[in-house]
Amino acid sequence: MHMDSSPLVLKVQQDAEEYFRGGSFYCSEAIVASVRDNIAPDMPESMIAAASGFPIGVGRSKCMCGAISGSILSLGYIFGRTGPSSPTDPKSQRTLELANELQEAFRANHRVLCCSVHTRGMDMASGEHKAQCVAFTGEMAAKTAEIIERERASAASGREN
Repeated sequence: MHMDSSPLVLKVQQDAEEYFRGGSFYCSEAIVASVRDNIAPDMPESMIAAASGFPIGVGRSKCMCGAISGSILSLGYIFGRTGPSSPTDPKSQRTLELANELQEAFRANHRVLCCSVHTRGMDMASGEHKAQCVAFTGEMAAKTAEIIERERASAASGREN
């Protein structure tokens, strides 16, 4: 996250971190809840439930970080298609691009997306593990909010997405 992040981006980050740090939600759920609270109040609470299988690298498999999954779910809710269409549907294509941007941002900072690599040698109940996951959650929540702000500003200015 950049030092010049908007107040909204900072709030989404802080709320997601606090939800996870406080034990209210896991990483993916915390991001969806924070996006719902701060950006998409029309998002049904069931979207938080939809994020419940992603923590600990998708169902405890330690594969893709749940913070990434929760962020992608949030982007899909806001920008994705809601009905059948062709694979070339602009909404579908743009959502795929945004999801790729998000995971590439994580990869640029942390090399890999995989929980098993990031938590190797850590006790899952340790403060070290929790602190790292809270940081990843905040980072991805902020990146998600940055993307949403940018895309909405672009749409409002009349540029094609």
